[in-house]
Amino acid sequence: MNTLYENPGPTLAEVESLQGPAVLEFGTSWCGYCRAAQGPIAQALGDPPQVRHVKVEDASGRPLGRAYRVKLWPTLIFLRDGHEVARLVRPADANAIRSALAQATAGA
Repeated sequence: MNTLYENPGPTLAEVESLQGPAVLEFGTSWCGYCRAAQGPIAQALGDPPQVRHVKVEDASGRPLGRAYRVKLWPTLIFLRDGHEVARLVRPADANAIRSALAQATAGA
């Protein structure tokens, strides 16, 4: 599982052009909530993840986080073909992540 947050992350246009299921994870490496969520995220996504998992370092004024109106970290955005199908904020449970992931992978 990827442990580093991308800085800069992908552009909105790059995200919108993704094909198939994907998960955007907004956060930072120093965030306690983000570190605590890594276990459940790894459990739910598997190692290696069965879907594209992009960790995006977020901060005030970062365009991708603002485009998705991210307010708290970590925020997981589940995508299918570049479109949001589910969202989890500060996930603490692998089952909740699996449920949201199922929405992204349905029909894939």
